[in-house]
Amino acid sequence: MNDLGKLEDLPGDYVAALRARNLVPLWPSLRGVLPPQVPTRQTQPTHWAYADIRPLLIQAGELTPIEKAERRVLVLANPGHTLEKMQASAAMYLGMQLLLPGEWAPSHRHTPNAVRMVVEGEGAWTTVEGEKCPMERGDLILTPTGLWHEHGHNGDQPVIWLDVLDLPLAYYLEVSYHLNGARQDTLPGEGVRNYARAGVVPTPVFGRSGRRYPMLRYPWADARAALLSLAANQPDLAPVQVTYVNPETGEDAENILGFHALMLRPGQTLTLPARSPAVVYHVIEGAARVATEARGFDLVPADTCCIPGYTATTLSNPSTTEPAFLFVADESPLHRKLGVYEVRTDGQPALPAQT
Repeated sequence: MNDLGKLEDLPGDYVAALRARNLVPLWPSLRGVLPPQVPTRQTQPTHWAYADIRPLLIQAGELTPIEKAERRVLVLANPGHTLEKMQASAAMYLGMQLLLPGEWAPSHRHTPNAVRMVVEGEGAWTTVEGEKCPMERGDLILTPTGLWHEHGHNGDQPVIWLDVLDLPLAYYLEVSYHLNGARQDTLPGEGVRNYARAGVVPTPVFGRSGRRYPMLRYPWADARAALLSLAANQPDLAPVQVTYVNPETGEDAENILGFHALMLRPGQTLTLPARSPAVVYHVIEGAARVATEARGFDLVPADTCCIPGYTATTLSNPSTTEPAFLFVADESPLHRKLGVYEVRTDGQPALPAQT
C-alpha cells in the first residue's frame, strides 16, 4: 500500500487558505480514521479495585452532603480517553455511587440510558416512574432514557452501586441533558412479579402490555438461580451466561448497551474471541482473572475492569471449589444497530458483504 501524502508536503499558504475557510485535506489523516484491519481505539484495558474506591467514596460522603452533589459518584475513568472525559469506553460511562442512611437523591430524568448494579448494603431503593425497586446486592435496576427516577435509603449502613450509562454516546451526539422533578408518588406492585417465570408473560384479555420497559428490577437471586440451573443442565462445561432482556419482546433490556450475568465454574477457563464492542466485567461473587494478550487483571468481589473492543480475552476462576459470578456490560446492541458488530474467530475482519 502506497504511503499517502503528508500535511507538511503541502505549501504553507495552501494549508492556511484551507483553514481560513474551515477546510481540511483528508488524505494526510485518512489512515488515522480508516486504519487497515483493526480500528484505532482509545479505550485501554483498565482495572478499578473496589478496595481502592470504597474508602474514597466513603470520604466523599463526609466531605460533600447529598444536597451539594445530587448524585455522589466517583467516575471510573479510562485513562485512554483522558480522565477529563469521564468515560470507560467509547460508549460506556461507569461510576460508583454512594447513598448514606436517611439520604434522598432527588427525582430527575435524562436522555442517557442508565442501569444500577448494586454492590453493597441494604435498605436503599430506586423509584422509577412510580415503581419502587428495592436495591439488594447483585440486583440490576434500569433507569432508561426519559424515565423519572430517584434514590432513597431507609437502612443504617452505606449503600453503594455501580452506574453504567451510555452517556459518552449521548454527549457525542449532543443530545445529553436532564430535567429535575418532584418527589414521586409510589405506585402499588413491582414489575418483576409479573414476569416471575421464564416463558410466560401476562396477557389480560389476550392483550400484551406494550411497555418498552415492562420490567425495571432484575433481582440477583433470580439471575443467580438461573445460572446455577443452566450449569446443572450443561455438565459438559459449556459457558454459562444469561442476558438481561425485555421479557415481553426478548430484546435487550435497554437499546444501546447490553447487560449479562456470567458464571465460571470452579477452576474453569473461558477463551473468548475478539468482538467489536468494548466489555466491562464486574465481579458479584467469587474471584476471576480477566486477561488479554497484553494485560491481565485479578478481580475480587466488587472489582471492575474494562477491555477494549477487538480484543480476545481469557476469563478464569482461580478457585477450585467455588463458582464465580460476573456482571458484564458491553456495547453490542449499539454495534448491531449500526451494522458493525463482529466476532473474529480467526483474527480477520468479518464484516458481512453488503449486497
